[in-house]
Amino acid sequence: MTRICSGRVAVVTGAGRGLGRAHALALAAEGAKVVVNDLGVGLDGAAETDGPAQRVVDEIRALGGEAVAHGGDIATTDGAASLITTALEAFGRLDTLVNNAGFLRDRMLVNLGEDDWDAVIRVHLKGHFLPLRHAAAHWRAEAKGGRTPQARVVNTSSGAGLLGSVGQGNYSAAKAGIIGLTLVAAAEMDRYGVQINAIAPAARTRMTEHTFAETMAAPGEGGFDAMAPENVSPLVVWLGSAASTGVTGRVFEVEGGRITVMEGWRPGPTADKGARWSPAEAGEAALGLLAASETPQPVYGTR
Repeated sequence: MTRICSGRVAVVTGAGRGLGRAHALALAAEGAKVVVNDLGVGLDGAAETDGPAQRVVDEIRALGGEAVAHGGDIATTDGAASLITTALEAFGRLDTLVNNAGFLRDRMLVNLGEDDWDAVIRVHLKGHFLPLRHAAAHWRAEAKGGRTPQARVVNTSSGAGLLGSVGQGNYSAAKAGIIGLTLVAAAEMDRYGVQINAIAPAARTRMTEHTFAETMAAPGEGGFDAMAPENVSPLVVWLGSAASTGVTGRVFEVEGGRITVMEGWRPGPTADKGARWSPAEAGEAALGLLAASETPQPVYGTR
């Protein structure tokens, strides 16, 4: 065990189950003190009665680590502020924020209600923005006070945010927005010692084990479980540590034993008339450019 997070304090949202739980346990195993956030809701965001955050805290403590639970709603200003305050009051500092919380309300667009759109955008996109905003304000104050941090943020996007996903218009839009937020935040916060990256993981969680049941199925005995959420956590731990110095504003796709750096939008074939096009000319030019361009990858959910 390298203990690359020794002395660091990490906050993980949505850490009661699935990927968040795996990240929290992995961070603790590498020496981090962890704030385990989970509101304790169902797959669709409806309230539940159990307390998954405390169960993960108990797991970490049983393994000799340090952790505290936070049950606030991080998509509210008060909840996000109290999340950061919990880290500072419990452990005296904050070094790493892993934004992971989310749920699904899948519908085809013609059946997607406004409430389902708002709820998913809220938990994923606003639930990234508010903890990031409050953590960033703390780190900026530290830097201005002469205590420049080695702070890290790991945001959670998705293949749906990179390529789209049939039946997940709300989720895909939110996850694409997280990538945009990551790029802007990385540029703004670099001067304060804050590095901000995003992952697009593929793993078996409550959100994927039914939607993509065949792909997410566990292997037979003795086989490598490529969809285990624990496969994603090593990169999250490294990105959340001081060892990742110099890496910021990047997006990584993570699945099984594979890590891919995503290169995002790049200019492709271009035509320049040097004057205004007519509609017919613009259409002819567009068709020529499309013929010379790379074919888009398949949309998630159609494979």
